Amino acid sequence: MAEQDPSARVRFMDLEDPRYAYMFGFLQADGHMAAGTRLKGTLTVEINARDIQILREFQALTPYNTSVTERTRSTNFSESHHSATWTLCALEARTTLNQLGLPYGKKSKKITPPRVSFSRRDYVRGVIDADGSVGFTGQGLPFVSLTTSSTAVGAYLCHYAKKITGAERRIKRNTRDGVYNILYTKEAAIQLAEHLYFPGCLALERKRSAAASLASWVRPAGMKVRPPRKPWTAEADRILLAAPTLAQAAAELGRSQSSCQVRRWRLVNGIEPSPPPHGL
Repeated sequence: MAEQDPSARVRFMDLEDPRYAYMFGFLQADGHMAAGTRLKGTLTVEINARDIQILREFQALTPYNTSVTERTRSTNFSESHHSATWTLCALEARTTLNQLGLPYGKKSKKITPPRVSFSRRDYVRGVIDADGSVGFTGQGLPFVSLTTSSTAVGAYLCHYAKKITGAERRIKRNTRDGVYNILYTKEAAIQLAEHLYFPGCLALERKRSAAASLASWVRPAGMKVRPPRKPWTAEADRILLAAPTLAQAAAELGRSQSSCQVRRWRLVNGIEPSPPPHGL
């Protein structure tokens, strides 16, 4: 077991501390707070036992009594799933976490990035360690992904990753289970992984190793680089709607006819807001 930091009580969940920012992101994504009677309650995190070391780190960072236990049980995916659970009961600690943005009960759609100053890189890494994936696709392409039900967390990752990689993503819930699946591949994935998983950072060891392995990928000579997405502006929408034909609109806007056709359909059917008239 990792030794508890003697000064942790003073700064418990100071989110400007990279370790606590990471821990908070992880807890938001993978923790569960349950309220009991007479101010009783628990915070638990249950993960695969192979990652038990991160729970030991949480235990060391928490200046309250906590426990790490293991169990083997039957699940829908395995007849003998071996898991590890970190449990915290202290009211003072739970109150601090709740005030920072870790809700009681069902939270997947409620969580948001902290509204206090926090270490952004470490917070994002904590969320991805808990609810994301890092590695190579079946086609051998490097990737970093996040699956989340939270609009705020999904939008924040897109905003943050764009600053690091230049890659723009627009979040949209999938129709099957209503979650957001945000994916970065190739050079964008390499850049994001290198930024998030720096030497000495607090992280799941297997994801730290996976992130380091992405750097070995080299784009094949025949693989074209997709140009960055060209955003639609209000002026471009006005030109598109005023053009007598798709061919003329495409020529004037420097876009493909298929792109213009889809955009016009979305505008006409109210999926995208119509552009305001000139001068407004």
